Amino acid sequence: MSYRIEGAMGSWEVVIGLEVHAQVISQSKLFSGASAYFGADPNTQVSLVDAAFPGMLPVLNKECVDQAIRTGLGLNATINLTSRFDRKNYFYADLPQGYQISQFDHPIVGKGKIEIELEDGSIKEIGVTRLHLEQDAGKSIHDLAPKETYIDLNRSGVALMEIVSEPDMRSPEEAGAYLRKLRAILRYLGTCDGNMEEGSMRADVNVSVRKEGEAYRTRCELKNINSIRFVMQAIEVEANRQIEIYEKGGQVDQETRLFDSVKGETRSMRSKENAHDYRYFPDPDLLPLILEQSHVDHLKETLSELPDDKRKRFQAEYGLSRYDANVLIAEQDIADYYEKVAKGRDGRLASNWVSGELFAILNKKGLSIHESPVQAEAMNALLALIMDKTINGKIAKEVFEIMVETGEMPDKIVERKGLKQVTDTGAIDQVILGILSAHADKVEQYKSGKDKLFGFFVGQVMKAMQGKANPAIVNELLNKHLSS
Repeated sequence: MSYRIEGAMGSWEVVIGLEVHAQVISQSKLFSGASAYFGADPNTQVSLVDAAFPGMLPVLNKECVDQAIRTGLGLNATINLTSRFDRKNYFYADLPQGYQISQFDHPIVGKGKIEIELEDGSIKEIGVTRLHLEQDAGKSIHDLAPKETYIDLNRSGVALMEIVSEPDMRSPEEAGAYLRKLRAILRYLGTCDGNMEEGSMRADVNVSVRKEGEAYRTRCELKNINSIRFVMQAIEVEANRQIEIYEKGGQVDQETRLFDSVKGETRSMRSKENAHDYRYFPDPDLLPLILEQSHVDHLKETLSELPDDKRKRFQAEYGLSRYDANVLIAEQDIADYYEKVAKGRDGRLASNWVSGELFAILNKKGLSIHESPVQAEAMNALLALIMDKTINGKIAKEVFEIMVETGEMPDKIVERKGLKQVTDTGAIDQVILGILSAHADKVEQYKSGKDKLFGFFVGQVMKAMQGKANPAIVNELLNKHLSS
């Protein structure tokens, strides 16, 4: 069912486009040799080029170009063999040159597409308009002094990929799914770390509303939102603001706005500039960027397996459902962990343990997969004990809890605590006969038609054997005795 917002004058459709700024993973900046490392002391990673000293000339970083090409290939996009850098002119205190070196009419990457999957299982294709390279500005710091602004130029000149979508999204859920999928692709490719909390991936959100069948109405841009949750909240807040204006007979102004997540509102930042306001022109210090098709082809051959390809392989190779595969491939580190667990084991069993028991522990302790107290090799060994019937599922969970606390291998725990599963049919049969004798009244009730008592007998046998009896053998022997 399509997403609509109900107003006083009926339902409204939301139209959403995203401009994502993704910081390129590279050792140095786009046009200088200064380090692009995040977290250094202010103004310790600034070259003369970054600070815009007179006479300093930019030199294009080849690795940043290759990273943009890899990203374009991962987005199923056209790679433009000829592109150009332009000067985008505007004034900010943290923009030393008074312009940003960017790309406008001739970006390095053209049209592409991203496939997203929604909560109801439906699939939707979102168009990518372009990807262009540009340099980041510095950072203005307003909270160190009451009447002064401090400038940190460490970020000045860091390479960004601006990835612009088509206005194809129609709900906050679709925008969230798009951002999660884009971040996963970037991380799989190794072109951006996607850490929104550090600002290495941030989104400008274009929102407008319209009646069904109408042409696009005026859009507003919500600037620099650094979490997927906030993007989704901001869309809903801004859409409702615009609907209220229209229903009161007003007109929405094209402008750039900020989202206040605390107050749950958007507020005006400045009127939205158009391209002519920036006075774009080709950067005279940089030649057009000419690529060889052979170089693009080489980069394509070296790409990592992408999320959609990995999902399809997990479904085919490990027998997983689409849903379970999607859970495991959402982050490359989790997918890698799972494959180590599943090696030589039942793929579905491995999926259940990783997405069930392991995720529960990681969430409870607030840990990432890198910080897991149970290594993938240990989990693999635990599954081996389940599959060869050394232990049953219930005992396995007990062993897993000990592994989490001690880091021991499962076979050592099983041996030390005497947890091996009892498969001796004679021993199990003796216990069953004792249970049935002690509960003769319930045996009669079972034979009179109270089938649910079967679970009672199973529970009594397992309790008597401290959970170590093989459940399949218990069920088989109980069936034999109770049906005789």
